[in-house]
Amino acid sequence: MTWNDDPTHLPGGAHDGAPGGLAGGLAGGPSGSGAATPGGIVPAADRVLLARVVDETVSVAECSALVTSRASGAVVTFEGVVRDHDEGRGVEALHYEAHPTATDVIREVALTVAEAHPEVAIAVEHRYGDLVVGDVALACAVASAHRAEAFAACAALVDEVKARTPIWKRQEFTDGSDEWVASLG
Repeated sequence: MTWNDDPTHLPGGAHDGAPGGLAGGLAGGPSGSGAATPGGIVPAADRVLLARVVDETVSVAECSALVTSRASGAVVTFEGVVRDHDEGRGVEALHYEAHPTATDVIREVALTVAEAHPEVAIAVEHRYGDLVVGDVALACAVASAHRAEAFAACAALVDEVKARTPIWKRQEFTDGSDEWVASLG
């Protein structure tokens, strides 16, 4: 059983009890087994509950619901929203292009962050396609028993998604011009 397969999971992301026995609620075993690992920590693969790049609306609420449990003392979320300006120029819209490996890479990023932060659960999704000002391009949530770990892991997740996920954006400016910008780096 993985963390999100826990039979005590209730609608809205609440849990009736923390899975496993670790103080942070993230104990378990080898991927999908539910058996405790020697250190009592759920493997990173079982704590990355969502990692994808999609051409549909992404939601912090969905990400948060996936990672939240009664053991969560903190759930930190991040929404990367299309803004109306960039470097002094008015922005009308964005178009994101994703490499075919983008979902694999964003999952690798989430796994790396989960391995570095063994008491967190992670959900992350990035949108591609046409977006307008106010649309969410990146949504993520990180849950942990303690806020410091959740904040640190969420910040690392956002930074690494931007640095490593092969997604490019074309900005359409209010003056009619446009430019391609690599989201990498």
